[in-house]
Amino acid sequence: MSNEKHHIVPYRVYALVLVALLALTFASIGIVSIELGKYTVAAALIFATIKSFLVLTYFMHLKYDKPYIKAMVAFVFAIFFVVIVITFLDYLYRT
Repeated sequence: MSNEKHHIVPYRVYALVLVALLALTFASIGIVSIELGKYTVAAALIFATIKSFLVLTYFMHLKYDKPYIKAMVAFVFAIFFVVIVITFLDYLYRT
C-alpha cells in the first residue's frame, strides 16, 4: 500500500471540468427545445455519455487507476451500449 503513487490534480483542472459539465448540462437542456424528431433522445444520450466520461475520468480518478479497473468500466459501458441499442431497435420495430 505504501508503494502506491498519489496523483495531485490541480484545482484548475477540476474547474475546467466543472465548466465543461455545466456547459454540457445546459446544452442537453437546450437540445430538447430544438425539434430533432427521433434524434432528440440520441443527442441527449450522447451528452450524458460525455458527461459521465468526464466524471469518471477526473472526479473518480479513473485516469490514474490500474488498467484492469479501466477495462471493467469499459465492459460496463459496452453492456450499457448494447442495452440502449436493443431498446432503440425494439422501439423502432414495434407494430
